[in-house]
Amino acid sequence: MNKQESIINKRQKLHAIRVLRDRIFVVGFALAVVVGILGLAALLFDVLIDGLPFLNINFLSSYASRKAENSGILAPLAGTIWIVGMTALLTIPIGVGTAIYLEEFASKNRFNRLIELNIANLAGVPSVIYGLLGLAVFVQFLFNGSRSVTAGALTMTLLILPIVVIASQEAMKAVPSSYRDAAYAMGANRWQVVKAVVLPQALPGMMSGIILALSRAIGESAPILIISSLVWVTFIPTSPDSKFTVLPLQIFTWVSQPQHSFRGIAAAAIIVLLIVLLSMNGIAIWIRSKYQSRPDQ
Repeated sequence: MNKQESIINKRQKLHAIRVLRDRIFVVGFALAVVVGILGLAALLFDVLIDGLPFLNINFLSSYASRKAENSGILAPLAGTIWIVGMTALLTIPIGVGTAIYLEEFASKNRFNRLIELNIANLAGVPSVIYGLLGLAVFVQFLFNGSRSVTAGALTMTLLILPIVVIASQEAMKAVPSSYRDAAYAMGANRWQVVKAVVLPQALPGMMSGIILALSRAIGESAPILIISSLVWVTFIPTSPDSKFTVLPLQIFTWVSQPQHSFRGIAAAAIIVLLIVLLSMNGIAIWIRSKYQSRPDQ
């Protein structure tokens, strides 16, 4: 009887230790979330307080100036739109096509596995490395030193292309194999299966990955600092050969100014950049929720 009681007591102690350990982990995770949210809220509050007084129509329609009260973001905003638009035109067909080939057509041999491994590794390369690569290959070699919108878009394409490829592959992997089997059973060939079955089902995930990758391209400043190196621009890019600047680079320039008034317009530019990023992320969420079809439907 004493032996049985000791076993019961031992089990109760082990159970109490497990419960205590679980509670400690839950509290730790909750504190981590709270600290992150509070830090983000503090940063957003500080940016809104500093930037909202400067956020008006004149700020959106004016060029950069040596005087903070006369400065605006028209040129960097237009440059950002140009870079994102051209990057999307270059990235989407190349990234989606690469993912389709690797996932649906390429044989699973050692060479193709090595390609997939290298793509995954390229997704983790620091952005400044892509800036140096773009400066050497696109600016100096292809365009003879011309720091154009095309050179910037090609550099940003290299930066986000691995992300698009990986996201597209994961979206196609999520398509149930029974869908493919049913299409093959009806006599469809491989391309017909990919075009009519796999791509429509994988499209929400692919578009979400593409938009999130483009959102990263908008916020990157290191590659554009190397490619563009322009901070006080008083013109709008009118062609792919035009020089340009972008919002992150302009924000960095204003923040580095000694005058305190430039902090306010930098905060206003940060608000505009956040609105653009949140809008793109919202579009990604909307696409996923609207067009995603589940197997049980």
